[in-house]
Order: sequence, then structure tokens, then C-alpha cells
Amino acid sequence: MRKEQKADVVGELTDRLKAAETLLVADYRGLTMPQIDALRTRLLESGAKFTVTKNTLTRRAAEAAGAEALLALLEGPTAIAFLDADGDMLAAAKALADSARETKVLAIRGGVMSGRAVSAEEVEQLATLPPLEVLRGQVLGAIVAPVNALLGLVTAPLQNLVGLIDARIEQLGGETDEPAAEEAPAAEAAPAEEEAPAEEAPEPAAEEETTTEATEESE
Repeated sequence: MRKEQKADVVGELTDRLKAAETLLVADYRGLTMPQIDALRTRLLESGAKFTVTKNTLTRRAAEAAGAEALLALLEGPTAIAFLDADGDMLAAAKALADSARETKVLAIRGGVMSGRAVSAEEVEQLATLPPLEVLRGQVLGAIVAPVNALLGLVTAPLQNLVGLIDARIEQLGGETDEPAAEEAPAAEAAPAEEEAPAEEAPEPAAEEETTTEATEESE
């Protein structure tokens, strides 16, 4: 490869490294061309571009792009899956893991996610996660559920405010009526106490009649 061609390759790799948010690195040694093509096609479906690179040129591109975390993974025959922001890294990780299991020769080395190096074990763990759509739904559900609960706590008192006020008014009205009901017997008892002397009033009159009759007899 001529010097000009190498410069073009380094420039292209540098641009791709800068644009990619996720890099998945594998050792493709032992894969046949049909196997590489099949893996490349499957990775394209997840939004990843699978490229076999030369380590010397990739190191130069990584240094130019500020992707130093990639340098430690450039040992032996190297293939890199480049994923942009809209790529599905879970599907890409699963494609690599499936290929490694099926071919028995592909070896996952690790990757770089948002500038942070990840191990081969972490990439394989990503491959075991549910599809991105399902995972997004689970995360969204976990976020929305507390929000719905909070909205329920906030809106329920507002919706029931009129009913609560009416219930409180009825309760206060009941508390106000109870003392009046207790005072009614007291009002009826008062006349009874005043009538008691009226029943004893005729007794003095009877005594006067007896005195009068005794006086008349004595005369």
C-alpha cells in the first residue's frame, strides 16, 4: 500500500472513530470470507459497520481521534464494529457473541463505549440483555410508574376536593345539632320544676276551711 493510500485509510478511520459512540473489537483469525460476510451483514442490520483493519494504521487513527482506550485492544488480527449514536449496541454484541459461539474461532476482545474501555466479558453480558426496544420499554416503565403514582397522589385530592368539603360540612353540621338535641329535655324539665309548688298550693286552702269550721263550731 502506497503512502498516499495509507494516509487516506488513516484519515477515514480517524473520522469513523470520532463519529462512533461504540466500538466492538474482535479477533477474526480463522474466519472464512463467507463467515465474515455473513457477520458483516448481520452487524449492518444493527447499525454497525464491520471493518477488518491493520493495527499499525488503526493505532495512528486512534491517536489522531483521541481514542486511546482502543490502543490496548489492537493485538493480532483485528476487526472493529463501528456503531453511531443510532446503532443498536445490544444487537451488535449479540451478533458477535453468536458468531463466536457458532464458529468457535471468532474471539471478542472488548470494546470502547463513550470513551470508556469495556472488557470481553462486559460485551458478552450486553449480548444477554433483551432487545433494545424491550429494554427501552422496561426503563420507560420504571420511570413512568413512579410518575403516575405521584400524579395520582397530586390529582386525587383535587378531584375529590368538593366531595371532601361536602362530607366535612355534613360532619360539622352533625356535631352542631347534637348539643341542641341534648338541651331539649332540659327545656322540658324546667316547667315540671315550676309546677311542683302549684300542686301543693291547695293544702293551705284546706287548712283555712278547717280553721273556719272550727271557729264556727266554737261559736
